[in-house]
Amino acid sequence: MRIVLQRVSEASVTINGKTHGTINHGLLVLLGITTTDSQEDIDWLVNKIAGMRIFSDADGKMNLNVNDVVGNVLVISQFTLYASTKKGNRPSFINAAKPEIAIPLYESFVNTLSRKLDKTIPTGIFGADMKVALVNDGPVTIVIDSLNRE
Repeated sequence: MRIVLQRVSEASVTINGKTHGTINHGLLVLLGITTTDSQEDIDWLVNKIAGMRIFSDADGKMNLNVNDVVGNVLVISQFTLYASTKKGNRPSFINAAKPEIAIPLYESFVNTLSRKLDKTIPTGIFGADMKVALVNDGPVTIVIDSLNRE
């Protein structure tokens, strides 16, 4: 699994002209799933997200996590995070999991994160044409890949 984690002051997802999910201060998670992902990847990423100290404390240092600042999380599925640009200029998405694999993992990711943070997690709709809006706070943007646990 690969995520782009963004600290935001607000974020929303609109589908067919209607707002489907919205948050104020918190995290926007763009989630890509590949064919080899499992619940182990989900658990590892959820723990990383919940513990990620990227919010400023009283001294202005990144020292607080999303629960410390009573922030929210918006999760958006994004198969394009597994784009391969090795050949030519048209990306290949061969490494992105097909819906029959990705949807159950996506749902498990959202449910696991919701339980870990003890809050409802708004989402987009898997496979939908989504319009995602955000105000990146900082900006702080971090890419985390469960296959490269660095």
